[in-house]
This record gives sequence, C-alpha cells and structure tokens, in this order.
Amino acid sequence: MNGGTTTAIDSRYVHHPVMVAEVVEQLSTVPSGVFLDATVGGGGHARALLNARPDLSLVGLDRDPSAVEAATISLAGRGAVIHRARFSELGDVLDTLGVSALAGSLFDFGVSSPQLDQPQRGFSYRADGPLDMRMDPGQRLCADEVVNEWPIAELTRILRDYGDERHARRIASAIEAARPLASTAALAAAVREAIPAPARRRGGHPAKRTFQAVRIAVNDELRQIEPALEAAIDRTVPGGRGVVLSYHSGEDRIAKRVLRRRAGLSDESRFRGLPRSPSQPRPDIELVPRSSRRPSPAEAADNPRASSARFRGFRKLGDGQAEGVA
Repeated sequence: MNGGTTTAIDSRYVHHPVMVAEVVEQLSTVPSGVFLDATVGGGGHARALLNARPDLSLVGLDRDPSAVEAATISLAGRGAVIHRARFSELGDVLDTLGVSALAGSLFDFGVSSPQLDQPQRGFSYRADGPLDMRMDPGQRLCADEVVNEWPIAELTRILRDYGDERHARRIASAIEAARPLASTAALAAAVREAIPAPARRRGGHPAKRTFQAVRIAVNDELRQIEPALEAAIDRTVPGGRGVVLSYHSGEDRIAKRVLRRRAGLSDESRFRGLPRSPSQPRPDIELVPRSSRRPSPAEAADNPRASSARFRGFRKLGDGQAEGVA
C-alpha cells in the first residue's frame, strides 16, 4: 500500500508517507531537472523532496481524482504539475509535456490510506461498504463483478497469485456458494467462514489477503509495473536516481527483476558470479542500496501499515560507468 496514516482537514487528507527520510536521502543528490512522482497520492513524498531540493520541478501522476486534487492543493506553488493518469501511462504524459529526460523518479505502489479509510470506496475489510475497490472511479471493472461474476478457477488464481492465499480454492468455492454478495462485510464474512479455525487465529484478519487480491485484479496493478519502470529508467539522465516502494511480494518481485536486469545481474542463482556474456546488454543502472530495505522498527510501530514496505533504489550510469558492474 502507499502506506501512512491520514487526517481529515476540511475534506482534505494529510498523508504521512512511508520511509520519507530514506526516500529523501536517496533522491536528494539527483541532478537539477524534472522529477517524476509516478504515484503521487496526497503529495507527501513529493513535498518532502521539494523541501530538500527546491530547484527541482515535479510531474506527479495518480489515477484517483481525489488524490490528484489533494496533491494539487498540497504542492501548489512548488513547481509541480499533477496529471490524472496511471503510472503505466507516464511516457504519454511526459511526451505531452515535452519532458524527454528525468532527474529521478519515485514509485510508491499499492492502495493509499485515504482510500482504505473511506468505507464507501470498498477497499477495507474492517468497514462495511460497496464492493468497489476502483482507484479510478471512472473505470468499468469493479470488485462486484470480480466477486460475483468471475469463474471459480479465475478467483482461485488471483487469490493464489495476488494474495499469496494458502486456502485459495476453499475461499473461491465459498464466494461462489454465497453469491450474490452485496457488500465488503458480506465478502469478509464469507472468507472468514471458509478458512479453517486454526488459521483464523494467526496472520491478522482472515480476509486481508482476499481483499488484496481482488483489489489488485480490479486495478490491474501488477501488469503496469514492468513497462512503467522500464520507461522511467530509459528517461533518467546519468546520475539520476529512482526509488521503488512495494508492499506486496508480487510488486516487489517484479520491481526486483526489472532493476536487477537493468543492473546486469541475474536472478538465477546458477548464473550469479559468472562473467557477462558479450551479447548481454551493458548495465545502465546500479542498485543503491544493493539490497532492499525495510522501515525502521520505530516507524513500523508508529504506523503498522508501513510494516510491509520494501525500499529499492537505483542510480543511472553514464558512458563508461558500466564497466566492472557485476
């Protein structure tokens, strides 16, 4: 999730971003130019970065119109341009703006706290609401269609692949038997009844993984990550940097694969440490830090929604800098 807690002030939400100190530390040395916040949310990370680097201009993207409005207000007068778009559409947006080069980029994946905290959006298994879960309220597909119309085999697949759910088949069968389900409370109850009693007593709310899987399916979240990261890296200038914050194993797996490939590293253990093939593309980034990081214990205790975050970063290499990168 694009984690953090929220506070309502005159219908606006103040969003406390995850690992903000680490993000600013990683990105504060980027060259002057345009910075892309591909998942701007309420603008918390962007505001902190612009405080540290007022010479940067910023392009922010989000598909949620509420987030676009909040970020536009939060970043007013800060040299920021906010567009309503999926992060996978970043290339089209930047082309429209005439931006061919980026000083850096930030991707903060998943659902945001303002979305979770509004029952009418249908993201939460803790509050009753409609089966919606659309980040963009204008899109056609919503959770009601996934839950009440998708075949049991497809439900089983998304619960397993997007939710890491051990009891995927049992839950999918229970959902099918309970149709039509009219609300998030009804879905959570059906999931709870499907999970064996011993499993309900550990690992948090029994419907957590199901709601995550349905949300990812509704918003087609995972398939956007690879092309978006590739496009951002391609446009980053030498010395530019990027950060990826993931909250789900599927998100992190894709981000790790893309970054390691662009850094000339293999994910297959039998190939690690071997010389690079002459036909293999020369690496154009280095991983900074070399492995993922997690929120500090203090931040995780203060904001439990941040506890699952994984931080990955990269620096774009220039001509001649790729030599010796393994």
